[in-house]
Amino acid sequence: MDVANKSIGTLQGIPFKNLIGGPLSACIQAQNDAAMTSINFINNVCLNEDKETGEKSAIYVSFSFIQNGRKVVINVPLIAIVPIPYIAINSIDINFKATVNGVECESNEDTYSEEYKRDTNTKSQKRRGFFLNKNKKETKINTSFSTKRDSKSTQDSKFSVEATIDVAVHAGQESMPAGMAKILEMLGAAMDLCSPDGELSVNDTTFYTEKDNKGEYQEVKVIAQYKTPEGLYDATNIKCDNGITGKENKMDKTREFDITIPKDTDAQGKQYEISCGDVQKVTITVLPKP
Repeated sequence: MDVANKSIGTLQGIPFKNLIGGPLSACIQAQNDAAMTSINFINNVCLNEDKETGEKSAIYVSFSFIQNGRKVVINVPLIAIVPIPYIAINSIDINFKATVNGVECESNEDTYSEEYKRDTNTKSQKRRGFFLNKNKKETKINTSFSTKRDSKSTQDSKFSVEATIDVAVHAGQESMPAGMAKILEMLGAAMDLCSPDGELSVNDTTFYTEKDNKGEYQEVKVIAQYKTPEGLYDATNIKCDNGITGKENKMDKTREFDITIPKDTDAQGKQYEISCGDVQKVTITVLPKP
């Protein structure tokens, strides 16, 4: 395997899935935690929950101030005046760098030696005599041959991988969701000014009536409504003098009284007092129709 193939094989062993997917998964989990923080803030800070029914209601903040020379009380939903945490990740930058360092060494050593040696000895003798002619020849050869061959091969390979990853996360206050913005708009419109003693109102203070065929004055309908210092309508304690009880309209949170001019009353009409508690009182006048 050459150096290029070894480098590719080394890069393929890098866990890119974990190096890149890990930071992304962490950012997704962080975004989920941020959303849960917003939900918990709304539920725990801005809403009350009825333990029996589980119904939730907005927490109101009430405070008084002077307006046009009189003291008034304003009731504001807490969720409309406190900032709701909407933290979101705007961008994620992941920079990854991998460096492969490869070292490959190869050395070959080949040694060859040859030795050749040859020794030759020649010896000759000649004798003469009567009928004798004798020659003697002696030859001696010594030969030696030596061969030596050494071979040495060395190959070293070394690869190292250096990986660095930089993750930059940019987060900030996210714009309010459209649904929440609409709810806050409705709650803002629900802010109301109230009197510290409550406020009693009627549909009119002067009524005119005329006689019917029997010579009796016809009844007129007086509609009374009371707003508590907390801004709630409550018609339970609205009363009318002269023993007139009236009828409560639970739908409109009002109390209706049918009153008229008694027979023994002169043509100047009759006055009635509508009250709720000891402070709120309204005088109603019923007059003959001119």
